[in-house]
Amino acid sequence: MREILGRRRRLRLRRRGRPAQLDAALTCATAWRWPVLPGVGLEAAGGRGDRGRGCACPDPECAVPGAHPFDPGLLAATTDERMVRWWWTNRPTAPILLATGGRAPCALSLPAVAAARALVELDRMGVRLGPVAATPTRWSLMVAPYSLERLGELLHAQDWVPSSLRFHGEGGYLVLPPSEVGAGQVRWERAPESDASWLPDVGTVLDALVEASSGAPDGGSRLAY
Repeated sequence: MREILGRRRRLRLRRRGRPAQLDAALTCATAWRWPVLPGVGLEAAGGRGDRGRGCACPDPECAVPGAHPFDPGLLAATTDERMVRWWWTNRPTAPILLATGGRAPCALSLPAVAAARALVELDRMGVRLGPVAATPTRWSLMVAPYSLERLGELLHAQDWVPSSLRFHGEGGYLVLPPSEVGAGQVRWERAPESDASWLPDVGTVLDALVEASSGAPDGGSRLAY
């Protein structure tokens, strides 16, 4: 028991004073085995004056400021502790990007207002959910890994799928807390369990979302996508 308590105390001491971004990235990579890489991030404060902070990439019209890979590219995502530590030691405020697909978690995302209502509906339906990452504009419901072929089969089986629903699967990525991007601060609406090993099946979540969003009196969506 003393040995266990001693290890926990040493871990807390190592984390104390460590930047939140680095701490979170190391947890993702080493504890949960999620492949991560730093996102491009935002311009330095004051870079655009009254226009606010834009993306640090060369595109002045970037559609997802700060929230995408640039250098390194997505294929560099790793669970290697030394690489993760080097990245965020040199770029302590860089957003944390999860490379989705393969053996890594995937996600479904939808607009924030619809997502908040969806979670209430899914809880009422008794659907067990996994982690939910949220920005002020979109929430992402994390699911177990799935292939593009499986996703195609699931979508083909549905009579209707909300057009604003996005899928983050193989070859995609997801911004994780506590990143700050152009859309705002990323946070956990529902945090992962201690070992983050359990994730719901994509088919279960998709079926539940479609069911929860249908049946409005006017024939539209109850979730206001």
